[in-house]
Amino acid sequence: MGGDRESWLAAARRTLPAMRAWRMGFHLEPELSLEEEKTQEKVVAALNELGIPFRTFDDFHGVVGVIGAERSGPVVALRADMDALPVTECTDLPFRSRYPGKMHACGHDVHMAALLGAAAMLVRSSHSTGGPVKLIFQPAEEEGHEGGAQALIDRGCLADPKVDYVVGQHVDPALALGTVGWRIGPTMAAADDFTLTVIGKGGHASTPQQGPDAILVASEIVTGLQTLVSRVREPFDPVVVSVGSFHGGTRNNILPSEVVLEGTVRTFRSSTRDLIERSLKRRVRAIAASHGARVRVVYRRGYPTLVNPPGPTRVVAEGLSVELGRKNVVEVEHPLMGAEDFSRYLERVPGTFLRLGVGVADRPASLHSATFAPDERALVVGATALVVAAESLQRSPP
Repeated sequence: MGGDRESWLAAARRTLPAMRAWRMGFHLEPELSLEEEKTQEKVVAALNELGIPFRTFDDFHGVVGVIGAERSGPVVALRADMDALPVTECTDLPFRSRYPGKMHACGHDVHMAALLGAAAMLVRSSHSTGGPVKLIFQPAEEEGHEGGAQALIDRGCLADPKVDYVVGQHVDPALALGTVGWRIGPTMAAADDFTLTVIGKGGHASTPQQGPDAILVASEIVTGLQTLVSRVREPFDPVVVSVGSFHGGTRNNILPSEVVLEGTVRTFRSSTRDLIERSLKRRVRAIAASHGARVRVVYRRGYPTLVNPPGPTRVVAEGLSVELGRKNVVEVEHPLMGAEDFSRYLERVPGTFLRLGVGVADRPASLHSATFAPDERALVVGATALVVAAESLQRSPP
């Protein structure tokens, strides 16, 4: 920063009342993936209020705005996700969700409000960041399979003007409030899902020898899948295979003819991703066959691994250290097994994905929890982080 220019952090503090209002509006009326109609209307109203031109789509609830389209210099895109989760809120917030079974339990309300705050800071500042800044409000991050990122990419969000760098962030209760986390390399896992339909022979529970018993076979499959983690891949290559849904049977003395298992696979290496898919299919079919049963396997690829490239990540981390102080900018040691379709942007243009600290001592919090309620002070740091990231990449491109 030069001269007597107000710091971005100070500008964010002045913008907090507006960010608070935006966040409350989003949180009050959460919408699930691909249903974000009212959320889009709120984003559009805010951009109109700020005088920022934007683009919407007839068949999709995304919004793409541009600040300073006439400027020369690198184009930086800043992204926030829009959708909520199918969770019934159990907080005491005065603006808690008014919709049972829908809640911003993953902080996307904070992400959107922080991006709008960053936009307000950029349009109200007399100091240009040095080039155009795109604002990407993306639906359907929580959808988990196709996701909203690919849909926006297909609709040209990284073009006209062509994006040179892309930056996103996610609230993280594992990091202290007031901090920002960064990491180079694999940062979030690839996520695939599977559905296994075990087909046995239904009958009376008193005569299981007439089987095969689909409940028994499915149970053995659940146990057998864990050996993929311990015996198939290298021990220093993180893998998670979890079965999250087990459905079969109608009462205690009837053996069902079918049992359906649903689960997820998390990996970081593309070769490991291929290996686990092949091994899973082979393992479950072998277990079923050993009991004389059959199994239908549906395996779906989801979001790819999110990999932060070193150049842009270091530039952004250094800029944040100057603005926020080095003690508040934390290098994250380990990647997360969670997944994010921000990875699809990073497959096409360089950039980085940050972690926005929302952790408060003696106030345990968990993403996707019915009690998740990030402190609004995170909005100040979140908006500052986005603006500083854009400024750093435009003034000192890697």
